[in-house]
Amino acid sequence: MSRTVVSTRAAPAAIGPYNQAVVANGFVFTAGQIALIPGEKRIVDGGVEAQTERVLENLKAVLEAAGSSLDRVVKTTVFLADMDDFPAMNDVYARYFPGEAPARSTVAVRQLPLDVRVEIEAVGLAG
Repeated sequence: MSRTVVSTRAAPAAIGPYNQAVVANGFVFTAGQIALIPGEKRIVDGGVEAQTERVLENLKAVLEAAGSSLDRVVKTTVFLADMDDFPAMNDVYARYFPGEAPARSTVAVRQLPLDVRVEIEAVGLAG
């Protein structure tokens, strides 16, 4: 099995012992992305809408660094700090996945890193 680690400065650096993404067996597996601004150690200003947009831009950058793209994503998992944020997150998410969207799970969690409102991870087709 071939395994390639992906890293890009166009997305926030990992804040722990993990990689931004790994390509293996024709798939890209991303780490969860939060609303960190690339090159900075601060969260984007604004509510869940602004955070979701930053998260998806970070995810897009990681996928592109892996030779993939948002339109090659087959599955996402969305983690929300509060399920009441679902409609606002979903509105932004729909703009990034027009047409045939990937499969998705959305779960509410007790807390997310750096107290963000949303985190999203993805699995996409490589190449």
